[in-house]
Amino acid sequence: MKKNKKKIRLMLLAVLLIFIIPGLDQRLYLRKYEMDSDKIQTPVRIVLLTDLHSCYYGKNQERLLQAIASQNPDMITLAGDIFDDQLPDENTETVLKAVSEKYPCCYVTGNHEGWCTKEKFQKNMQFLKDHHIMILAGKSEILEIQKQKLIISGIDDPDSLAYSENKNNTEQQMQGLNPDSQEQTYHILLSHRPELFPEYQNLNFDLVLCGHAHGGQWRIPYLLNGLYAPNQGLFPEYAGGLYQSGQMTMIVSRGLARESTKLPRFYNRPELVVIDLK
Repeated sequence: MKKNKKKIRLMLLAVLLIFIIPGLDQRLYLRKYEMDSDKIQTPVRIVLLTDLHSCYYGKNQERLLQAIASQNPDMITLAGDIFDDQLPDENTETVLKAVSEKYPCCYVTGNHEGWCTKEKFQKNMQFLKDHHIMILAGKSEILEIQKQKLIISGIDDPDSLAYSENKNNTEQQMQGLNPDSQEQTYHILLSHRPELFPEYQNLNFDLVLCGHAHGGQWRIPYLLNGLYAPNQGLFPEYAGGLYQSGQMTMIVSRGLARESTKLPRFYNRPELVVIDLK
């Protein structure tokens, strides 16, 4: 009887380890989406980076930069928490310097940028400007990528408004973007927070790109898309993935945060998001 109990315990331990160990995989995951639209005449490939939090991806950030380069993107979108309020900025600066030399880059603030001191926030924004990265604080830019015209707009994270050059609140910034002004041009909104999805639905964006939720931190494949996300709480509705409302699509990246999080990611590998507009 004792031998049988010991065997059962060992079997249960083995099953537990077989379940837990793969869940702690922290390797970078490449997630791809394809978006079809009559407004797109020439294909455009977008890489979405969110929630880097200045985390480490090998010497000179090689693992992340090589993954980006392997996708040959046409532009880079940076949806907030690229900098961190606790970790030093070197890892983030390495990534931003490298991508800005090769690709058009657009950026919006996240909450962790807003949690920095005013001096650190201003230093980070100046770094972006020095490297010709477009800061979309309640404004829009018209870009021509591969001869394809796009409008990309962005709003500040609510926690970064105190330091932003645009003193309007988040709702006012959204209303000022006016996505109806050029209805035949594909219009992208860059925003950190996915939980504002109901507000995004009131405007006619084609695509909304977000982060912030960290994939709900803990996941169980096919059963639980996310356990907890900031500003959404337990079992978040917008933990990560693709969400549809009429003609508008929101893509939520699970983000790149690793050592900056208090709890390890579980069945929730940090991800690099690639979006093909066709």
